[in-house]
Amino acid sequence: MRRLRRNKAAMSALVVLVLLFVGAFVMPPVYEAVTGWTYKGQDFTSFLQPPSADHWFGTTQIGGDVFAQTMRGLQKSLLIGLLVAIISTGLAAIVGAFAGYLGGWTDRVLMWVVDLLLVIPSFLIVAIISRGMESGGWIALVFLIAVFGWMITARIVRGMTLSLREREFVLAARFSGVSTPGIIFRHLIPNMSSLLIIDATISVAAAIIAESGLSYFGFGVKPPDVSLGTLIANGTQSAFTFPWLFLFSGGLLVLTTLAVSVLGDGLRDALDPSSTRAGGSK
Repeated sequence: MRRLRRNKAAMSALVVLVLLFVGAFVMPPVYEAVTGWTYKGQDFTSFLQPPSADHWFGTTQIGGDVFAQTMRGLQKSLLIGLLVAIISTGLAAIVGAFAGYLGGWTDRVLMWVVDLLLVIPSFLIVAIISRGMESGGWIALVFLIAVFGWMITARIVRGMTLSLREREFVLAARFSGVSTPGIIFRHLIPNMSSLLIIDATISVAAAIIAESGLSYFGFGVKPPDVSLGTLIANGTQSAFTFPWLFLFSGGLLVLTTLAVSVLGDGLRDALDPSSTRAGGSK
């Protein structure tokens, strides 16, 4: 972690992410206490008004408060990104480790599933399924995105498991009578924690972008809830005439994904110094 602290770009990205999380989860109740507006509220005396003391980010076509909606959208997008990253990384670790450790038909079947999911047009499938699951809310969207986001990492985990399963500590655990799940969860996966942490961090940004894309086309978060994607979609047509409808949500989406990506690069350099040396030797 000392290497991470010396990485100014990564530390700056971490500070930005902390501020974004504070804004997303702390500011909505504070803003409601100060102004009285929530993301569902409508001011029927203020349509398409620019930022002001009453509405910090302005108002929408129907009098909605853009600041309250933007903070709610950021909160929803961050939640979806985090949950997708946890689920997809956990699934990749389990499938890859079991495939690599057990080998044989188990390996072949699991890798066949991985290959099958890799060639399926995931965005189209998620869009079609999510369209028919409107009652499932955003939780269903989390699982749909996660189902198609773990395969490449699973292949990497499998490759690392193939090299780790013949190491002395794994052989010692096997000869001591430790069960297969015990070896995988207590010895193999913990030894790949650096890779999994890096992958989870990068998956947050990928999931936020995926959710925003789906929501932009109407396949993601459903009204009356909002996400950064739905806010961008609603503000796109008025981006030049009423820029506050698009600018804040679009800017936060770019800032969030950029900060997560930079932090992921910093974690990779800190937890896997060999990648830095390999890159510098080319």
